[in-house]
This record gives sequence, structure tokens and C-alpha cells, in this order.
Amino acid sequence: MENNRRNFLKTASATGLGLFAANPFSAYANTPEEWAQVREQADRKRAQKFNMSGYAAPKLDVVRVGFIGLGNRGMGAVERLNKIEGVEIKALCDLRSEKTAAAKKLVEASGHRPQTYDSSPEIWKKLAERTDLDLVYILTPWAFHTPMAVFSMEHGKHVCVEVPAAKTIEEAWQLVDTSERTRKHCMMVENCCYDFSELLTLNLARNGFFGEIIHGEAAYIHNLQTHVFSKTHFYQLWELQEMFQRKGNLYPTHGLGPICQVMDINRGDKMEYLTSMSSSDFVLGSLAKELAAKDDFYKPYVGKSYNGNMSTTTIKTQKGRTIMVQYDVSSPRPYSRIQLVSGTKAVGLKYPEPARYSTGHEWMSAEEYKALEEKYLPPIVKKMGEVAKNVGGHGGMDFLMDWRTIDCLRNGLPLDQDVYDAALWSSIAPLSGWSVANRSNSIDVPDFTGGSWKANAPVDISMTKGGTTKAKV
Repeated sequence: MENNRRNFLKTASATGLGLFAANPFSAYANTPEEWAQVREQADRKRAQKFNMSGYAAPKLDVVRVGFIGLGNRGMGAVERLNKIEGVEIKALCDLRSEKTAAAKKLVEASGHRPQTYDSSPEIWKKLAERTDLDLVYILTPWAFHTPMAVFSMEHGKHVCVEVPAAKTIEEAWQLVDTSERTRKHCMMVENCCYDFSELLTLNLARNGFFGEIIHGEAAYIHNLQTHVFSKTHFYQLWELQEMFQRKGNLYPTHGLGPICQVMDINRGDKMEYLTSMSSSDFVLGSLAKELAAKDDFYKPYVGKSYNGNMSTTTIKTQKGRTIMVQYDVSSPRPYSRIQLVSGTKAVGLKYPEPARYSTGHEWMSAEEYKALEEKYLPPIVKKMGEVAKNVGGHGGMDFLMDWRTIDCLRNGLPLDQDVYDAALWSSIAPLSGWSVANRSNSIDVPDFTGGSWKANAPVDISMTKGGTTKAKV
């Protein structure tokens, strides 16, 4: 295992940040032999070295932060942390100097004096190697999430990493191994866990409103046709490349994360196995051909075998619950994360909006919903909800996520999401790919906790500790 770790770091160091230039982290299984390796990694049994679930790292009065990746999500994260007390923005990194310059100008107005790193594919390592950082926030294309997170933890930093945290089962295990060995947090910043509706549903579940949870449904359904073929939206069209390099449920965590918290997955229950099926592609290949007829730029994307438009994954848990997860970013459908929670006493559903609840044959009225919301308003929403809405970021959930993470670090509290959540929720993508490639046969889901799921405490949503960090708005 130690040799594997050294080889991984050596490869990560040699690869750098040159997008898709012979990058091993953009690869995925294609052949039966490669899929067999996925199955082997999924079957891995591992003794836990140190339990990061519930782990409280030494508190930090000031959290010194460096950012890697200042594109679509990156600048928003910089803006949000710039408005949180007890944060010092020390370093900013992107391939494009205009991005680092814009971010630096933004935070200098608040008194931060960050050093910038840009232009070189290898420069991000200089940021991660600094000795005056506590947290590295990673917002790059998916292929670089794991190598950057591992490298940063190896150099003594806590990590926040955008979704998905890993693209392969091997990468998921690398995150777990590194976080446990270094005792550094690795939090996948799954912002949808902090959506106001999802937080209300979680609080209702904790208060027994649903009774015993039976079934959950989750999704990421978002028409991104225009974005994935845009020459400017995803730098170097990296997401389009993901969509013909890989198959399956590529982006499961937005819908799945909140459902896992409701079901206490990794904290009293665990996923046992899954099966997945994908449609063929009826959209992307034709669109590539259309665009190439008008613009030679798109000719390299013609004739590719694109991921199916709709992927549906079903999961069985150890306690006998079921979860359905869907993924579709290429069909002309309204945005949806589904978010259905069904129990022995009640059901909740979001999408289409507004969210609704029922304890019988009919949905509650708007007045009944309002009364339920007022009675069970989550503590974090009571404390920071209005501030978050004013700051913004997907309606405020982005700010709630970042504020809560910084507040936990400053108060020496466990984070709401740990490395096992990052590994598990991300692993659905490669596992679903295996199932699709094997006529929707089932595959076991790894237990990244090494058995500690049986005793791990549920995520603490009480806000009885911490909550001392102020917003600078």
C-alpha cells in the first residue's frame, strides 16, 4: 500500500495541471480487464487506521486559506470566504493570470494580501507546499480533485474539494488512506446538503416526522447542452471530454448527499450494493455533428461515443432501505434534484418546486407547510439563514456551507462531511459505470469506514456548539 501511495504521488507530481495532456486521472475503464480492476477495488477490505468521522482537529483562531482554480466555481468561493470572520486569504492559483489578478483585486479591498500562482501547469504545488496555510480549497476540473487533495493533505493542509472528490474507486481509497494517516480533514463541498429545503427535511427526519425511513430518491437533472459545447464556459471543454471518456452516473452527489444524511449513511447504516442502467445517447453526438458542420472547431468531437442521456442507479442499504439516483445533463428537461424521502409516517418531495410534505393521500396545504417549516426550522437556518440569502450563492446554500465549515475549524468541531462521505458519494460514478458495462448487474459498494459506520454518530445539526463566527456583511 505504501508503494502504491508513492507511485500515486510521483504520477501526480509529474502530471501537473496541463488539462487532458496524457493525464492518467482523466482515464476510466474501457476494457473487460479494466472493469475487472474496478470490481477488485470495490471488493477491497480495509482496516481503519484512524476514524475521521467525528474527528475534531485542533481549533484554528484564524483559518489561512489558499484557493486552486478560479473559474466558474472558484471566484464565487473566494467572494464567500472574503465575507467570513476569521479567514485570511493567503494564496490564489489558476492557470490564467487574469483570473488570479481579478481575485486578488477583490480580496485586497478587504485587507487580504494574497500571493498569486499562475501560468505554469505545476505551480499549484507551490501553493500546497506553503507552511502558512491551514486549508486548501480546490475548485478545478474533476480530473485534478484527488491528486491535489492528496498532495495538500500530505503537506499538512485540511482540504475542501469540489464535487466529485474522486473519479475512480482507487482515488476514493487514496483520499481515505491519506486523510486517516495525516489526520487532515478532506471535505467534499457538497453545497446541496445546505439547501434550505434539504436542511428542513433533515431536521424533520431527526424529529421523527417521517417515521422509519424506507426509500429516498435523488438526481442531478440539468440541461447543460449549451454549456458543455461552449468554448468559454468549461475551460478547454473539459466537461464535454468527461462525457465521452466515461459512462454511467457521473455526477451523483448533489442529489445523493442530502439523502445519505437523512438515512445516516456511514453513521448507522451503509450502502450494500447497487445496479445501474443508462440510455443510449440521442442528443450529444447529433449536436456535435450539427456544430461541426458550421465550425471546424467541433470536428474532433464528432463520432465520439457519448455517455447516455439518462442514467438511473438503484442502491440497497444494510438496513434494507433503497435509494434511486438519476443523472441527465443533456435532455431538454427542467432542473431537478428530485429529493424524495419516504417513511412509514410521511413523505417529502422537492422538484418540481415548491417542496411539499404529506402524511396521507394529499399534499399539505401551503399554510400547513408554513406551520411545519416554522416549527422545525433548522438551527443553522435560524442563526445564519437571512445572512446567507443576502450573500447568495445558489440561494444562500453555498454561503451556509462555507460559513459552517470555517466555524467548525475555528471551534475545533468535526466537519459535517468527512472523507468517508467524499469517497462514498463520489464512488457511485465508477460503480455505476461497471454496472452499465455489465448488463446492469449489481456490484458491492465499498465500506470506506472500515466498519466504523456501526458506531459513528450522525451529523450534529443542533448548533449547540460553535456558531461563534460572524459574517462580514
